[in-house]
Amino acid sequence: MIDHDLRDRLGRRVTLRPVDDDNWRAVADVAPRDDQRAWVPALAARYLLLTDRSDVWTSLAVYADETVVGHVMWGVDDDGSRWVGGMLVDAAEQDHGVGRAAVVTLAQWLAREGGGNPVRLSYHPDNTAAARLYTSLGFARTGATEDDEIVVELISPV
Repeated sequence: MIDHDLRDRLGRRVTLRPVDDDNWRAVADVAPRDDQRAWVPALAARYLLLTDRSDVWTSLAVYADETVVGHVMWGVDDDGSRWVGGMLVDAAEQDHGVGRAAVVTLAQWLAREGGGNPVRLSYHPDNTAAARLYTSLGFARTGATEDDEIVVELISPV
């Protein structure tokens, strides 16, 4: 479990845990709001399939206390950089600070475990909410793009 003792605005402790036999169905059923489907898949099941078929990505369940509320994945690029990807918070769980806590928790863990390698992520240019969130967490644009998404790097962690 990855835990930095962060809580959402409802007071629930947000932790990241391996996807396993007990929680994979709940993670697979995580679904964004309809207006977010231009940037993320309709269900987190797509991310689970990607991590199952890839040696690059590792899926994690996002918990608020003991309830699965989202999905996030991480990977290591050829240059050693650590990446946050595939974040999805269930529509019913949004606007409580779960996504913020999940990104901070994972980014801090990746920075600590990464031996000084940069922590990066990417987002769709039209996803202004993601841009605001990542900027507020200390990510800055690198000038690069990945699959038409803006690449940002953690410069000053929150």
